[in-house]
Amino acid sequence: MKLQSLVLATATALTMTTAFAVPAGTWSVAAGAHYVDPKSDNGTVSTGLGNFEVDVDGDVRPTISGEYFIANNVGVELLAAIPFHHDITLKAGDTTIDAKTQHLPPTLSVQYHFDGYDLPMNVKPFVGVGVNYTTFFEEKVYIPLAGDYDLELDDSVGVAGHVGLDIPFAPTEYFRIDARYMDIKTDASLNGTDIGEVDISPWVYGVAFVKQF
Repeated sequence: MKLQSLVLATATALTMTTAFAVPAGTWSVAAGAHYVDPKSDNGTVSTGLGNFEVDVDGDVRPTISGEYFIANNVGVELLAAIPFHHDITLKAGDTTIDAKTQHLPPTLSVQYHFDGYDLPMNVKPFVGVGVNYTTFFEEKVYIPLAGDYDLELDDSVGVAGHVGLDIPFAPTEYFRIDARYMDIKTDASLNGTDIGEVDISPWVYGVAFVKQF
């Protein structure tokens, strides 16, 4: 009887492992929202008006991603979003300069999804690593009584990491919570003159609905 129970338990475990593995050739689409939370110290820039400490605020926007599984539990994911908006504050003593920018941060990652049959609610954790490309546009700066200034932020390429949990509520539908780290550093220029590097390098926190096909 004990041998029969062991065989039954082993067969059940193997069946559950197969059932919860994501097979090669599967597609998934995730739609949700993410909050970009820049690091606290965003660097210092040097202008003709002095050296200014940079502070970049956060923003939340809708996002969408698609993932194709090239092997069992191994997927390639592309994340996209509508433009994020950031207010930028430059401070030097009692002097404050306000600026703003928009950016798009498409991110390509290779991810591994763990079989979650032995976790509560069949939760499936995953990890990923990849590359982030961030392009900046609509940069603006307001310097009172100092005339017109043209602020430019160069595009950025950096490493991106990804961790998350997929919580199933149907065989091919999940609720996802995740966090990403993006290495985003951009060279800034004012009226064509380099003024230094702005280090945004945010954590990005999100939730999404995921559908597999």
